[in-house]
Amino acid sequence: MANTRSAIKRMKQSEKRRQRNRAARGNIRSSVKAARAATAGPEGVESIRRAIRTLDRAVTQGVMHRNTAARKKSALAKKLNALG
Repeated sequence: MANTRSAIKRMKQSEKRRQRNRAARGNIRSSVKAARAATAGPEGVESIRRAIRTLDRAVTQGVMHRNTAARKKSALAKKLNALG
């Protein structure tokens, strides 16, 4: 257990960040999964666009590395182009 004030504050901050990052990663995973399962049609295209927005937001918030997000977005863009 932390025994200095700064260490206690650090523990609180890191736990808060961990919870926020877990929620964000879960949101990313579910949106990307839905986009991968998307079929042709306007709802499929919108699902892929929503996933790309979610990935961009995760990079901005510092939850995901930009290269990882770029790789996932590239795969989604390929699927989007295949849907036409």
